[in-house]
Amino acid sequence: MRWKPDPTFYASPKHAMDAPAEKLAYVALLNPGHDRPDAIGVVDVDPESAEYGQLVGQADMPGIGDELHHFGWNACSSHLCAYAPAPHMERRYLIVPGIASSRIAVFDTKQDARRPELVKVIDAQTIADRTGYTTPHTTHCGPDGIYVNALGGVDGDGPGGVFMLDHETFDVKGAWEVERGPQYLAYDFGWHLGQDTMITSEWGTPNMVKDGVNPELLLGGKYGHALHVWDLRKRRHLQTLDLGAEQQMVLELRPARDPSKAYGFAGVVISLEDLSASVFLWYRDGTNGTSVWKTKKVITIPAEPAAADDLPPLLKGFGAVPPLITDLNLSLDDRFLYVSCWGTGEMRQYDVSNPFEPELTGSVRIGGIVKRTPHPARPDQPLNGGPQMVEISRDGRRVYFTNALYSPWDDQFYPDGVKSWMAKLDISADGGMAFDEKFLFEADAGMRAHQVRLEGGDASSDSFCYS
Repeated sequence: MRWKPDPTFYASPKHAMDAPAEKLAYVALLNPGHDRPDAIGVVDVDPESAEYGQLVGQADMPGIGDELHHFGWNACSSHLCAYAPAPHMERRYLIVPGIASSRIAVFDTKQDARRPELVKVIDAQTIADRTGYTTPHTTHCGPDGIYVNALGGVDGDGPGGVFMLDHETFDVKGAWEVERGPQYLAYDFGWHLGQDTMITSEWGTPNMVKDGVNPELLLGGKYGHALHVWDLRKRRHLQTLDLGAEQQMVLELRPARDPSKAYGFAGVVISLEDLSASVFLWYRDGTNGTSVWKTKKVITIPAEPAAADDLPPLLKGFGAVPPLITDLNLSLDDRFLYVSCWGTGEMRQYDVSNPFEPELTGSVRIGGIVKRTPHPARPDQPLNGGPQMVEISRDGRRVYFTNALYSPWDDQFYPDGVKSWMAKLDISADGGMAFDEKFLFEADAGMRAHQVRLEGGDASSDSFCYS
């Protein structure tokens, strides 16, 4: 218990942008070979350190075969919200789900930030018994607890949904939904605390995704293609926003950071019409009492022509490499949106000051299914994988990203095996970005880097109740 709020909690996004620079990054390291545990790696991101860009600590998972995905902090700035105050909480525990094992590990970073200590394991059976869910995927700290989404039910089919953990004891509290409505598929979730609204997205059930992309399901438009709007307090489904069955796999969600704004961005992996990828804007239209939520496609990124011999078997018949948008992130000032194109090996920066008309302000290339673009630090070393999970520093001046997606899908799109790395971009105040040529973390052979969290918080670790 603390007598004063955690100094990493901030009342608003603007205040959070003045936070001290991060010195450590926590990185999910996956072992698809299942000959050793997955781990949370600790990477030095302090440019003044002699160990800059190196692995300086590691905490192994308690078993083998977890397939770590989107972990998060137990506590965050949302604990300062007046309607659910918990300022005594500390941002000290990492909540780490495994989508293959369906268990959740809790690591304490307080005693030694470089060597997180395993303090609790929530087993798959406990989660299933108390929620009806399996395959936990993403965690977010909310004002009234830790929210975790799950891809499906205990049989590997749907529905997927959200469940909650107590943010002090980490006990499983139960499924979140009271009235589910038509929602069946699940993936990411985010909220507008100022509007008491949650938004969820769709990927597929565990049985639909665990063995890789199923061409029959994909071409049949069976993967997720909708957003869902919920009443956050009443836990009730309000509206379905269908983007069209051709828009396959609506994955990452990035709501506006300013809680007074009622819009956000959703990434769509692939279009069945032309292999393009896209970003949709969701927004509330109208006044209180008569408003409805709507969507608009605001970014389209086309596929790039490629020779069949350069493509993996899954793509040979198309003669092109799709961008495959697999992650997005939004700076705390709601100005810059970063878009990961895992297929083509491109990271894009858009100025979204006007969210309805994004402007492309920067682009870098690294890896990619066809181009295998090297990092400036190793100009003679072709890299595979591509920009994937992306995280932004609180001040918006640094962007970190990794190159591994999900083991069964990695192996389909990069059949020669993803050799994993993490890169960093330096961001100009008025737009534009460039590689930090001194920073290239390369994971040990057999390990793949995925989600990144920054010490003290980052652009996607917090929710705010005040502008």
